Amino acid sequence: MCAEGYEFTEGDLNPRFLFTCFEERTEAEQNYHAHDFIEIAVILKGKGRFFIDGEELDVEQGTMIILNPGTYHRSLGGSGQGTAEFYMAFSGAEFKNCKSGCMPLFPGEKILSKMPEKMKRDIFKLCTSMKKEWESANPGRYFMLKAYLIQVICLVIREILEEKKGKAGEGCVFQSTGKKYVVEQIMKYMEEHYPEKISLEHIATNMYLSSYYISKIFKSETGDTPINYLISLRMEKAREILDKNPEETVQKVAAAVGYDDAYHFSKVFKKYYGISPLYYKGRAKI
Repeated sequence: MCAEGYEFTEGDLNPRFLFTCFEERTEAEQNYHAHDFIEIAVILKGKGRFFIDGEELDVEQGTMIILNPGTYHRSLGGSGQGTAEFYMAFSGAEFKNCKSGCMPLFPGEKILSKMPEKMKRDIFKLCTSMKKEWESANPGRYFMLKAYLIQVICLVIREILEEKKGKAGEGCVFQSTGKKYVVEQIMKYMEEHYPEKISLEHIATNMYLSSYYISKIFKSETGDTPINYLISLRMEKAREILDKNPEETVQKVAAAVGYDDAYHFSKVFKKYYGISPLYYKGRAKI
């Protein structure tokens, strides 16, 4: 094949198929674990939750999860009839713009995504074929499973590329994938919206990133968590207000920096500056 045919891989797409597994789960998986290979999970039926790298995420029929090497995960099962989960694992594939041994995640570095209907139908058919082939003892079983796996990988990459196209021009789209740039945009967002109710999930949604990815890169670049940075920013703004207008009530200062509860705001302020905002107001008048 000519090199131009490798649109998303570093060379030929020739993965080593490892295994496939079908699980009907009503109770939580006991082992919180990670692999040194790529695993793709597909939710065939039901609704449930997964615990992935310290974050609980909802899943339902049609959810696909990409678990790259080192990603810790555990299925927490589902309510009612539980979940039907299908897994396929492989190694030996090298993808462009990815760490060696990893495959691309969904846009925004999301580990999971709800598949569109057409993709879901195609993936479900391939899962059914893989399950039947895995349970058979037919000659060439490994190569049939590898062929099905390659189709799954291609469908996943196509969907990722389509999603990236669809999100072009929407929301806060990063012009650079550099961690420093992303962190700067998160700080800018907080600077502009600190008086509002802000959560990590809200920031992630507006920036097409996962909350886990935001926390990870923010910590690696600044040494602090996004939430601690936001609290620090709010405290600085509150002190500025009190310095300029010591007659302002604590309730109004709290509301101006994003706190509905003035008592909670006072506790945080005292933790940061060693004195309560009420005492700070009195001192500022002198």
